Amino acid sequence: MEGIIFHPDVSQEIKTAFNWYEEQAQGLGDDFIAELERAFMHIQQAPQIWPTFYRSSQRYLLPRFPFSIIYQQKPSALFILAVMHQHRKPGYWTKRINS
Repeated sequence: MEGIIFHPDVSQEIKTAFNWYEEQAQGLGDDFIAELERAFMHIQQAPQIWPTFYRSSQRYLLPRFPFSIIYQQKPSALFILAVMHQHRKPGYWTKRINS
């Protein structure tokens, strides 16, 4: 199992989504976080399964929420580039590829 490294902006993406879901219904933000945690576990267990999305990145689609986890496989860890809403600002995260 590989470790995970997050781009510094991912934390804010997660917080923003969490807060929005909590405003919609109490506990929905927690459901979002739980789904992210399951997704990170699945990616760690088999990072090669999910398709190439852009250049050397791969994408995992969350089943319940309209978000994708964009990541790259590095020699010693998985690098999470973005937790991206699938319908807002496509491609904003591409500048992070060489971060």
